Amino acid sequence: MLQAIYPPPTSISDPGTIRVLVVDDDDEIRELICQYLGNYAIRSVGVANGEAMQQALGEHSFDAIVLDLMLPGENGLSLCKRLRSHSCVPILMISAHGDPTERIISLEVGADDFLTKPFDIRELVARIHSVLRRTRQQPASGPQPAAAPQRLGFGDWQLHLTLRQLQDRDGTVVPLSNAEFRLLSAMLQRPRTVLDRDQLLDITRGSTVEVFDRSIDILISRLRGKLRDDPRSPRLIRTVRGEGYMLDAQIRPL
Repeated sequence: MLQAIYPPPTSISDPGTIRVLVVDDDDEIRELICQYLGNYAIRSVGVANGEAMQQALGEHSFDAIVLDLMLPGENGLSLCKRLRSHSCVPILMISAHGDPTERIISLEVGADDFLTKPFDIRELVARIHSVLRRTRQQPASGPQPAAAPQRLGFGDWQLHLTLRQLQDRDGTVVPLSNAEFRLLSAMLQRPRTVLDRDQLLDITRGSTVEVFDRSIDILISRLRGKLRDDPRSPRLIRTVRGEGYMLDAQIRPL
């Protein structure tokens, strides 16, 4: 058995570091990941199951989670879905299977990325950095004017760009994954403009993430569900056949 060399829990709160929670029931793989992440100046804590994951999240703040799909007890998909109901922390799903269905379902429940084992640790490091760059980006590119609105209203909804929160007309917060937030904020910045799949993939996924044919359709479907937009007759996010998708709403800076 390899000895884990990731830092003790007291050091995970050190400022100025990238902090990652690694959830994998294979002791050797988990410890190797933590060890190699440490070689790339990424502090990590390793746990073996969902219960230990919840405990670690209650004790520390993490910048990202590396989550194995196949876990004893509650599996990675269920944990990801539950975590997405109240948190936007980036989640990188890992699996020993390369089944496209697993990848698609992982995206559907809110994962930000997916890697198939075995993988080069340098690719995992690159994807962690890529996800964090996208998460920390401002909704619009380039310098923002001092008076730029922090909230955008549309229909019965408003999106808080700083807090990255979607609220309905009653003020109820509807959790969004990072990809869902990027997709919605991009469409709000281009109302009544058709965006094709290539544009939306660039906005929501980034260049290091493998492209899946259905990934944008999945994100659009998830976003419509959260906006309570009838998929059979959508009023907010319309499908333009053969071209892409369009947000059909008047935008109100708030």
